[in-house]
Amino acid sequence: MEAAATTYSRRPPVSRAVPGVTGALIGLNVLAYLTELIRPGTAGRFAMTGAGLAGPSDQYFPDDGSFSGLRWTGVAHGEWYRLLTGTFLHLPPGGSSFGSLFGVLHMAFNMYALCHLGRVVEEPLGRVRFLALYLLSALGGSVLVYLVSPSDEVVGASGAVFGLAAAYYVVSRRLGRDVRAVNGFLAGFLVWMLLSAALTSWEAHLGGLVTGAAVTVVYAYAPAGRRTAVQAAGCVVLAAVLVLLVVLKTSALTG
Repeated sequence: MEAAATTYSRRPPVSRAVPGVTGALIGLNVLAYLTELIRPGTAGRFAMTGAGLAGPSDQYFPDDGSFSGLRWTGVAHGEWYRLLTGTFLHLPPGGSSFGSLFGVLHMAFNMYALCHLGRVVEEPLGRVRFLALYLLSALGGSVLVYLVSPSDEVVGASGAVFGLAAAYYVVSRRLGRDVRAVNGFLAGFLVWMLLSAALTSWEAHLGGLVTGAAVTVVYAYAPAGRRTAVQAAGCVVLAAVLVLLVVLKTSALTG
């Protein structure tokens, strides 16, 4: 956290304004969803998936041994951008009415959580650190999906949101806030992760949570004399570890 954070109030901020980076991230997620409405193939083209097959319209198929008219797709086949682009997409309308409704509700819940968490996390961290936290948490969620369930097709900002929830917990404890409310908040997220496992990607949730916690611990406990350098180095090291995991998994899938 920035040097000013050491004198930050023990009470959470009461401002209702949405901080700049938080607002921009919400805008990007909404814009991506509108793009999905206009161009239905967007989700198939940019969703997080490790290895699978795609047809001419970018419809995704798990590898079932049939290659006729299909092409290889996914992170294992050079589409590394999916590790982040999938985190700005949500389940598009179409298919069953339940699937369409769930997609809208998932999008709405993630944006509500991002708005709430952004208000209490972006201010003490600062814009640059907050953005790095968000992107690394999103990446961490996608990497765990790739490691555990590479054939799944996953979309959603949940990994990044869970990373922000972990950050809220670490920041609140570091600043000496009332831990009872913070513990209850984080417990709610963990219960949601368990209850929603059948409908959402628990791998993305857990990966984002762990990565967000690791990033924020580096932020919060970096030595005062070298705070910025240690924080930057910590983010670089974490990013390098995630990239290395992707490289190793790709080698295992394609070697």
